[in-house]
Amino acid sequence: MNILEAIILGIVEGVTEFLPVSSTGHLILTSHALGVPQDEFTKSFEIIIQLGAILAVIVIYAKSLLLKSNVWMKILTAFAPTAVVGLCLYSVIKDVLFASTDLILGTLFVGGFFLVVFDRLHKESATAIDEVANIPYHTAFVIGLFQSLAIVPGISRAAATIIGGLIFGIKRKTIVEFSFLLAIPTIFAATGLDIIKTAPSFSVHQCFMLAAGFTTSFAVALLSIKFLLKYIQNNNFTLFGIYRMILPVSWVIWHQFVAK
Repeated sequence: MNILEAIILGIVEGVTEFLPVSSTGHLILTSHALGVPQDEFTKSFEIIIQLGAILAVIVIYAKSLLLKSNVWMKILTAFAPTAVVGLCLYSVIKDVLFASTDLILGTLFVGGFFLVVFDRLHKESATAIDEVANIPYHTAFVIGLFQSLAIVPGISRAAATIIGGLIFGIKRKTIVEFSFLLAIPTIFAATGLDIIKTAPSFSVHQCFMLAAGFTTSFAVALLSIKFLLKYIQNNNFTLFGIYRMILPVSWVIWHQFVAK
């Protein structure tokens, strides 16, 4: 991996982390497109640079939400299922799921189709929960169960949590904000676990690549978060669903007919 590739991957992470399109799936596909081998460092890089995007959430929400203890308790309640699943299946996630491009393409397409259908059928209730602090603990836990599905790259952590929240009566803007906040312990835990297992093997060059990807993802995520919050005020997620279906189809066509 060189500096340009690290920056490109940082941009991809910053743009996609909070959109319902699967940042991990996009990072893996982008690595393939750039010719970056999916070795142990690249897999760790794709996990660790997500911290840059999470730092953007902390910067934006530090005063308004993160200092509220009841909000934190609900975030941790939602995080619990993913913590258990991620800890138990760490090796499977990194060594098996991250290695399957076909799986990522399939989950991107199916998830996109589901997102389009869901948007067609879902009607927001006038009594839907409109504040993160008002989300019940049992609902937060169920949203965490939805998030745990995103251990499979391509499903999208953001899409899973947003759909789960909408199903259980939370307003669109509120569940998007909750999804942002839920990413904090989720990504910190995933990154911390990976660093413990792999950091001693990183070279100076690899640490420099991580710093470049981290910094880029942070800067781009600041813009991505603001874009999504503005976008959802007047739009649903159908366009993201359509994009998710177009991407894998385009990928297959390119590799089957053009790249040859």
